[in-house]
Amino acid sequence: MNLETIVVALITAGFAFLGVYVSNRKQTALVSYRLEKLEEKVDKHNSVVERMFRLEETVKNLQDELKEIKHL
Repeated sequence: MNLETIVVALITAGFAFLGVYVSNRKQTALVSYRLEKLEEKVDKHNSVVERMFRLEETVKNLQDELKEIKHL
């Protein structure tokens, strides 16, 4: 092996490492962004579920009150 072959191999390995590093960083950023958006959607969904639960309780109470009024 001569010195020229070793230098070319090292340069090639360096560029390969750099390509993998940049690709990994972009992929990590994309996954992080998508996870953040998913968390926002889950929070919004949970808010709707909580509101519906309170609404159902209110409707149930109103129905009970209506039944009491009808029986009087």
